[in-house]
Amino acid sequence: MQLTKFKNKLGKLRVAADHRHLEYDDGTPFFYLGDTAWELFHRLNREEAQYYLSNRAAKGFTVIQAVALAELGGTDIPNAYGDLPLIDRDPSRPNADYFRHVDQIVQYAEELGLFIGLLPTWGSCWKLVGGDDSAIFTVENARVYGRFIGERYRDNAIIWILGGDQFIESEEEHAIIEAMALGLKEGDGGAHLITFHPRGPGRSAESLHQAEWLDFNMCQSSHGAHDHDNGLFIDHDYALEPPKPSVDGEPHYETMPVGFYYKEISRYDRFDDYDARQAAYWALMAGACGHTYGHNCVWQMWTPEQGPKFWANIPWYESLDHAGAFQMGYVRRLFESYPFQELIPAQDMILDGPTSGGAKIRATRSRNGTFAFIYSPRGEPFTIDKRGFKARRVKESWYDPRYGCTYYVHTTVNASFQTYVPPTSGRGNDWILIMEDEKADTPYPGL
Repeated sequence: MQLTKFKNKLGKLRVAADHRHLEYDDGTPFFYLGDTAWELFHRLNREEAQYYLSNRAAKGFTVIQAVALAELGGTDIPNAYGDLPLIDRDPSRPNADYFRHVDQIVQYAEELGLFIGLLPTWGSCWKLVGGDDSAIFTVENARVYGRFIGERYRDNAIIWILGGDQFIESEEEHAIIEAMALGLKEGDGGAHLITFHPRGPGRSAESLHQAEWLDFNMCQSSHGAHDHDNGLFIDHDYALEPPKPSVDGEPHYETMPVGFYYKEISRYDRFDDYDARQAAYWALMAGACGHTYGHNCVWQMWTPEQGPKFWANIPWYESLDHAGAFQMGYVRRLFESYPFQELIPAQDMILDGPTSGGAKIRATRSRNGTFAFIYSPRGEPFTIDKRGFKARRVKESWYDPRYGCTYYVHTTVNASFQTYVPPTSGRGNDWILIMEDEKADTPYPGL
């Protein structure tokens, strides 16, 4: 047997008719698997960008989240070719040389089947309340800049992400974001989806859910603690009206110091691949339309020649193959092995087992009751109600999210309640029970 290779396609994206997931304009479901590369355009040259993008495409990522006006001195420190993005820090006067560099990277991504989740600017450039005096946007120039960047990339594989790690806290800030969103739509003719990346922990839905231009919600569950249930963010968005897809655009990053924004922290306690997996499966089981991964050294494209942010200590090019990045591909492999667009949250299946803390069990099942995934983050036993299934006989298997492999258990009559004990237990021993109609004959994920 031959392992499935990830094959990304390109085309226009839209919100599906059920308002719970994204799809291509031909109706093919789209699994949002993002990587945060905030400093991609600002710090990497074109050869380095190709290397990074090729690595991410091979691992199964579908979206690369990057910023045109970057966080780390993006309007004051030139890119790898000595160019600043704006002339005199004026959003109405973009520098053609800088954006030709962005053009080339966007083109590289397209050649690899990747969408760029493009942030027109980091939030510090529009933040007025409690900002650091680096704001350069007004309502007027935000619309001009939005129109410029929207038109420039109207024919590219783009998802627009407004915000940039900030909350909207005043009417003027709201007006700036609204103007930029309208400028994007004027520029690209409404060709691309738009969302908003908030400060963490936070949700775009808090201030923008009713905005007509906001196609799907994004939360940032952030980096405060181990076992922070980001599924709670998705639960909240899932219950809102009108329904919109939701995704965690910034969970805790691999190798990020835990709770770095608190005064008393240890730079030795860092999130690892298990933390990244736990966040991915908790969010998806709660009904997310995909997930975003991040690595502390990759988002900032850190090298020893630069001052590290948040105690970055491994060059970005050596961090690309850390375990969490590979395991995100296994997440996608599992979900795309089934009609994942049919999944809905199914906490009602869980009758017994941990309901809070790091071992919290989460479940999802298809609308027609023909397959389900139950996630046990610590390998703790759980009891489920099997009567939500429509099939007479059910095939049951364990999926190992560390290595992306599946272990068949047995096929049994579908009736009443059952308790399941995962193969191993303890921190880092997460397992997913796959239940499916015997008649479906689905190949094991990845085969």
